[in-house]
Amino acid sequence: MNRMTGRLRRADIVSNGPVREIVRTCSNPHIARAAVVSIGGDFARHFSRDAAKRNLPSGIFAAGLVRRFSRQAGVRDWEGVDEATRGADQPILSGLRYILERGADRGWGWLAPTSLSSCCEAWRH
Repeated sequence: MNRMTGRLRRADIVSNGPVREIVRTCSNPHIARAAVVSIGGDFARHFSRDAAKRNLPSGIFAAGLVRRFSRQAGVRDWEGVDEATRGADQPILSGLRYILERGADRGWGWLAPTSLSSCCEAWRH
């Protein structure tokens, strides 16, 4: 924690079990796809539709967003994921949903303006 501001640092949040686990596991497209399916409902349908618009399977799209988030998100973004996981019945899915909902929105600075074009491209990011 930063003594001057009282705010958590990125390193403090990343060391949080659920947040670290989201990045570690959901960077894999197969696991990310299964997690999106587990979230289910309207979210999974809309997310899969967004992925299809980019000509990507939902797992590759989700894993790419998680990887980009892990490298480019600001401290406030990390704090948001941390808050989403805290006290949740399913903290991994709750935190992943937080990342994906914001990642699919082109307004976030850490999301590149162009979509990933292939599986190989997704693994490079």
